[in-house]
Amino acid sequence: MSQSLKGEELKQGRPLARSARGSSLGDAIFAALAKAAGVLVLVLLGAIIASLLVGGWPSFRAFGLEFLITADWDPVQNVFGGAVPIYGTLVTAVLAILMAVPLAFGIAFYLTEMAPEWFRRPVGTAIELLAAVPSIIYGMWGFFLIVPFMAEWVQPVLIDALGDLPLVGALFTGPPFGTGIFTAALILAVMILPFIAATMRDVFMTVPDVYKESAYGVGCTTWEVMRSIVIPYTRVSVVGGIMLGLGRALGETMAVTFVIGNTNRLSTSLFGPGNTIASIVALEFPESQAGSLKLSSLLALGFVLFVISFVVLACSRILLQTGRRA
Repeated sequence: MSQSLKGEELKQGRPLARSARGSSLGDAIFAALAKAAGVLVLVLLGAIIASLLVGGWPSFRAFGLEFLITADWDPVQNVFGGAVPIYGTLVTAVLAILMAVPLAFGIAFYLTEMAPEWFRRPVGTAIELLAAVPSIIYGMWGFFLIVPFMAEWVQPVLIDALGDLPLVGALFTGPPFGTGIFTAALILAVMILPFIAATMRDVFMTVPDVYKESAYGVGCTTWEVMRSIVIPYTRVSVVGGIMLGLGRALGETMAVTFVIGNTNRLSTSLFGPGNTIASIVALEFPESQAGSLKLSSLLALGFVLFVISFVVLACSRILLQTGRRA
């Protein structure tokens, strides 16, 4: 009797042992594939950095750190400086964030706290559709509609009203051509608005209803609930959404190329033409000869853009970690 029971246990244990071994083997294979995917990302990132640095090294060696602060860009004399596109990249991205964040917050606040239920879905769908519009469409829209509107109605009014003021007057001077840094920033703001607004809307909706109902119960207004409950609860995700929009604004190419003016000249006026790193690379890369100093300078600008994006990402991580600790 005991032998038969023992044999029966062995029969039942064999499939279980095989299943355990198969499960262990499957877990090992999955872990190896996941690790390989992670390592592949690091290898690709390192390859991109290395290729940009190696390709741009002749330019860094020829001009040194002056490459970052020199505004000259003369292919005839083989003199290249990245100050104009670096300045244009940073200014347009910052202005775009300053324009887009308040609008995105207003949209998210309205959709989550004030809009009726039947109205939230179509507006939310429209925001998501804006995020799917190709950048070249934004560029064409900006060139054919926004630029003439800015030249006829916006820039002349701002030049007359603010051009003579001390300190800030220099930002609003020059001929009203319609193109320029301010117009490029406006187009970028429209482009990154859906990303920031959709992120804010989604994270605002994650706040537990009991928190908001408790605040309403003690007499808080809608704005007080948003300021004291919703924003502190979601600030980490909100910062992440803003940095996501800033990352797209830094690297945008075609939409900016259509409206910024594409001039390698530093201008203190927001209405003056300029350039960004992405736009100058897109315009002049096809005309660059292999092994030329011009091509090396464009690759060096690409490396600088990568560094700027990395710094932005690092700052966002620091902000997120600070918010989590708080």
